[in-house]
Amino acid sequence: MSFYSLSPDRQTCLLAIDVGTTHYKVGLFGQDGSCLQVASRPTPVSSSTQGYHFIPPGDLWSGIAQAVAGLQCSSRSLVVAGIGIASTAESGLLVDRSDGTPRSVIFPWFDTSAGEQVEVIEHKGEARERFMASGVYPSFKCSLAKILWVKQHLELDLQNAVWLSVADAIAFHLTGCFRTDYSLAGRTYAFRIFEKEWDADWLKQFSLSPDLFPPAMPAIQPAGRLTASIAALLDLPAGIPVCIAGHDHICAALAVGAIRPGVVLDSMGTAEALVGAFPERPLKEEDYQSGFSIGCHVAPGHFYWIGGLSTSGGSLEWLRKLVSEDGLSYADLASILEEASQVPGDILFFPYLAGSGAPHTDQGMRGAFVGLNLSHHLGDLVKAVLEGTAYEVELMRRQGEVLTAKPINRLVAAGGGVRNPRWMQVKADVSGCPYELAQTSEAVLLGAALIAGVGAGLYAGIEEALNAVTRPPENIYQPDLERHAHYKTLFEQGFLKLQQPLREFYRKK
Repeated sequence: MSFYSLSPDRQTCLLAIDVGTTHYKVGLFGQDGSCLQVASRPTPVSSSTQGYHFIPPGDLWSGIAQAVAGLQCSSRSLVVAGIGIASTAESGLLVDRSDGTPRSVIFPWFDTSAGEQVEVIEHKGEARERFMASGVYPSFKCSLAKILWVKQHLELDLQNAVWLSVADAIAFHLTGCFRTDYSLAGRTYAFRIFEKEWDADWLKQFSLSPDLFPPAMPAIQPAGRLTASIAALLDLPAGIPVCIAGHDHICAALAVGAIRPGVVLDSMGTAEALVGAFPERPLKEEDYQSGFSIGCHVAPGHFYWIGGLSTSGGSLEWLRKLVSEDGLSYADLASILEEASQVPGDILFFPYLAGSGAPHTDQGMRGAFVGLNLSHHLGDLVKAVLEGTAYEVELMRRQGEVLTAKPINRLVAAGGGVRNPRWMQVKADVSGCPYELAQTSEAVLLGAALIAGVGAGLYAGIEEALNAVTRPPENIYQPDLERHAHYKTLFEQGFLKLQQPLREFYRKK
């Protein structure tokens, strides 16, 4: 293999790949964090005759390869110094250890088929003890549950097999090396996050070996280098270092600087996640009681905490389609919100249309509108959905302050939801904190690119990478103090106090 050297007469850039739930993207970024090119394609998700969802690994790889080659075809003045790959956390597949041939399809994180395996996992280990080791709670999402389900229902042979996350699998295609990063390893329910090693004793209880998983390493350490055969396919030089940049939400948090005290990322899309960071340390009882998942950050020396709402933007989509046979247009939705009063509404919306997530995970919880009367109209319902999702994020923000024992007074929002200015203002008013819009629309890709830059030696470390990014003028929504006071009362006296009765009612159903 001929290793590639940087050319002084061409612009050095970084290539990033982000495999998301609905789309995968590839992008090129300058050393200053500027986005040079981005291409996006739908993630090819299908449903099997047995009822589970899957992604054909060959289709995904060929699509990514074509997208990368397409970028390079129009980028002759650019030279790629490093490649970073991010993906959704728990999506993965089994491959053959000898040559990487897929033994299974890719099982996406959201497929619930492995729900029955959670009881098996819970029976084998005490939840608190497992959390102290892994930082996560047992769930149908985790890789261990998916592996057990595959073993039982699809009867796949695990001998000489390796479980790879999607990012790991793409990295294997590029480098021929089996690797994963700590942030993705931590979502398997088989990894000890403080010791940073696969939990052999725990896996033994399921007759599984740590060899079922690839070696884990820091995100900033290259997993390998681009092979000559794949380099020719992608129209790139061989030898480019490739980093598994890790968990997509954590990459995005890095890109917006949410590794610094008091700063968190609000990732707004169909689902929503609040992500913060704190220095690595052994986990304790308060961490378990927080309800948050905790794991190794892509920034060395840090853990992340994350809380989530699976139907945030999804709640708005649900209402938009519910009120009209053809679906309420986004223009009509914007018009309705413009006409609605900015005074906090008296309808409480509980946004649990698909159960509630951390910090109070309960798949049996259901959504609700509380406080309806004959005077209410569609605009009130739309506004209530915005407010209800903002209340849920405020619940996470306050719990994050308890977990880190530090105030959280700066929220940076990224994702499709930031395009709704009314929603952003509601969030600022509910929290009483400034809400800053991320200065890039491609936070996951930028985070992966910065990690690749560190791995390639363009930056001395994460802080230097963040400081190198050119930041445009800040776009910040400031809270209205009068509305905040009103929202605080509604949140504390209504949204919080009605949580327990609603949860108890649905728990009995």
